[in-house]
Amino acid sequence: MAEPIIRVENLGKCYRIRHETRERYTALRDVIARKAKGIFNRASSNRHPESGEEDFWALKDVSFEIKQGEVVGIIGRNGAGKSTLLKILSRITEPTKGRITLNGRVASLLEVGTGFHPELTGRENIFLNGAILGMTKAEIRSKFDEIVAFAEVEKFLDTPVKRYSSGMYVRLAFAVAAHLEPEILVIDEVLAVGDAEFQKKCLGKMGEVARGGRTVLFVSHQMAAVQNLCQTGVRLVNGMLQEVGPVGPVIKNYLTQTHQIAQSSFANRRDRQGTGKIRFEEVLLRDAAGCSVAAFDCGAAAVMALRVTNHSGGPLRFVRVAVGVDNDLGQRITVWSTHLAEKDLPEVNASVHEVKVLVPRMTLAPGRYGYTLFCSVNGETADWIKNAGSFDVEPGDFFGSGQLPEAGQGWFLMEHQFDLSRGGAASSGAALN
Repeated sequence: MAEPIIRVENLGKCYRIRHETRERYTALRDVIARKAKGIFNRASSNRHPESGEEDFWALKDVSFEIKQGEVVGIIGRNGAGKSTLLKILSRITEPTKGRITLNGRVASLLEVGTGFHPELTGRENIFLNGAILGMTKAEIRSKFDEIVAFAEVEKFLDTPVKRYSSGMYVRLAFAVAAHLEPEILVIDEVLAVGDAEFQKKCLGKMGEVARGGRTVLFVSHQMAAVQNLCQTGVRLVNGMLQEVGPVGPVIKNYLTQTHQIAQSSFANRRDRQGTGKIRFEEVLLRDAAGCSVAAFDCGAAAVMALRVTNHSGGPLRFVRVAVGVDNDLGQRITVWSTHLAEKDLPEVNASVHEVKVLVPRMTLAPGRYGYTLFCSVNGETADWIKNAGSFDVEPGDFFGSGQLPEAGQGWFLMEHQFDLSRGGAASSGAALN
């Protein structure tokens, strides 16, 4: 049996977090007393009350193996430990406990400028990175033209990289990492810095690298990219390994957990953005008669009731509300918006309002959909909650044919008919009635 190219055993990373405390002044006797107490209070607890310090485990008891040629997507919410894991695998950070075994050269692109010397030119940094990977000058020269062409920085090749824009930096850094033939390529969310065309180009190159038998570790919040690129998924939750397996089920479990967390803690979300003049309080699903439902029926009328609170203490005008609807890969597929459909809401006076999104006929195909909530007042963001929750669409007789549409056959249903014309060619007068 072949030796895995990456083996992670009981990996842990602990950081010491300092909590600053303000005092009016500190006397010498206070310092002496604090030191004396510290000698006797060094217990096994994670908390260090006298020094205002606390131990935080970014990773805890993580173990898994990766075979050569695998393309692995590492997913999890912010703070799950993804970037910490990649930094340890790239030998940028030392683990607190456990060990890793790497049977190959690693090229990493974890953040803008990783591995680049700002005072050196683009040309010099290409050779520097190649040397770090253990390549000879001849090997680097053989790839040099490909790197420059891919990065599209030929005009600035002899300019110090500290003068590069973030986009140029990322293009060159990715080109170097992908073309210098490491056995293991590690890519973090840094690709989000590039434009859409370059991201597409990078994903194509990573696919090419993977088909060449090299191992790729890829961290991204774009589940569609992870799904298309990776065969294996690694899911982290609060620094601990939750599951490793085929990427499809791992992504599904991650999105299900994300929606459950979002809904269960909706009133206390700390990651919402905006001035808070208006805040979303609750979301209710209803049918055309106004009755509460657990899911919408495909082809039937649907109502999403958004309860909002005016916290400004006075009337508000030019209020816009939008609901962004995402598929099960986190891709935005449609938007329900006051601005697009009608106009801004009339003056909002009372403290509590219910804003209803009325969908005359649900055209979304059966499946689960996530949603993001957005509200602005006079052009200024008041409340913005990403991944606020999810809703299900159940099969329904959308076409009136007695046939129920199945999940997994697209995201939308559209009215359509078929016309059969004689003679093998469409009649010039044929029309759909």
